[in-house]
Amino acid sequence: MGGMVARSEKPGSVHVGCQGWNYDDWVTRAASGSRVFYPRGTRAADMLEIYARAFASVEVDSTFYAAPTVSTVEAWGKRTPHGFTFSLKMPQVITHQHALRAACEEALSEFCERVRRLGAKLGVTLVQLPPQFEMTPENVRALREFLPMLPRDMRFSIEFRDRGWFDEEVLGLLARYNVALALVEGQWVERERVWRLAEKLTAPDFAYVRWMGERDLTRFDILQRPRDENLDAWSDLLVGLARKCAAGVYAYFSNFYEGHAPASANRLKRLLSQTTVDSVELEDQPSLF
Repeated sequence: MGGMVARSEKPGSVHVGCQGWNYDDWVTRAASGSRVFYPRGTRAADMLEIYARAFASVEVDSTFYAAPTVSTVEAWGKRTPHGFTFSLKMPQVITHQHALRAACEEALSEFCERVRRLGAKLGVTLVQLPPQFEMTPENVRALREFLPMLPRDMRFSIEFRDRGWFDEEVLGLLARYNVALALVEGQWVERERVWRLAEKLTAPDFAYVRWMGERDLTRFDILQRPRDENLDAWSDLLVGLARKCAAGVYAYFSNFYEGHAPASANRLKRLLSQTTVDSVELEDQPSLF
């Protein structure tokens, strides 16, 4: 499926970002008053470039609905600076429609060929499976036949939303193909269980972490349910993971976690002693690329 993807990550780093960048609620509305994230008047077409001044990585949700076009992938690369990375959701035609069965192979090949154009900016591809993908003999067989299809020159993480998959046999299967089990703060799995799973990394050089949340929020411009203690505990875990992972940890926040993903991501960056860029700096700073 193509040549090797160049790697340029700093060993042991935590790549903190958000699940997406294109949110109207992140745009400051008033000329005076509280800033949100994007400067007042920011257009959707300019959001990625501004986002990339504050964060060095992003998880792309749109690729779940359809594989990106070549022109889209190339535009992402051109609009972001050196060192920026994109983690992409695998298209739903593979994970949901074909449920990892052999019929998905052509779609998988096409997707991988397109996203390889990101080169060193390609982070991880997330294989997000639906809750109804339960650990049945048929689905175990599908997973066993799917994993060898994944090209070895790309990184993959898999997210199960059925608890039955969190067993030693499955972890061993993922480890055989260097696929990371996604570590998720979500309603379908207990946090303590996730942290125990974090002790058994299934990929040799990276980890993948996601913070979700109850989907009961209708606005994403402010923190609405601060979770300071939770983030404190996660930051300690991430430091330990980063020591084990030469290519680092990819870590992404949903708006639903606390209400405003950029604020969540910046709070974690501060806990990790990483430099942050706030909305004031985004107002004043000109484009750097």
